[in-house]
Formats: sequence, C-alpha cells, structure tokens
Amino acid sequence: MSPAPIVVHPPRGEGGRRVNADGAILGMAYSDGDLTELLRLAGVEDAEDIVAADTPWIEWRGAAAHDYGWGVGERGYRPPPV
Repeated sequence: MSPAPIVVHPPRGEGGRRVNADGAILGMAYSDGDLTELLRLAGVEDAEDIVAADTPWIEWRGAAAHDYGWGVGERGYRPPPV
C-alpha cells in the first residue's frame, strides 16, 4: 500500500501541524479549517469533505486525527467542528 498523498505531521509544542501533499510542504494547520484551506489552495477538489470524512487520503501522524496540539483550556484551543 502506498502512503497517503496528504500527510499531517505530529503537533508542534506551540500547537499546529505541518501539512504535506505529494511531498510538497503546504504549510501549518491549526484547525480543520486551516487544513481545508491549505488543501483547497493546493488544488484539492472537495477539500472540506475529505477533511471531514476521515478518508484514507489523509495520513495523521503522531496524534489523533483533528488534534492540533491544543488542549481544552489552553491558549489557542479551538473545539472540533460539530
């Protein structure tokens, strides 16, 4: 099985996760909204649906999917979308 074309790396100490697609660095995501926007700017069709659906197109490394390193009550915490 080949690796997923979108890789969301482990959260950094200050929060946020680096995002790569097909080996190219897209940027830092601090929320699902940021991830969706990075993918949209990279030309990924239906980026919002791909992020929301937990598709195998995204490989989440080092932490749970949709965890951007912010804990409840910590500065920068953004609750997951409902």
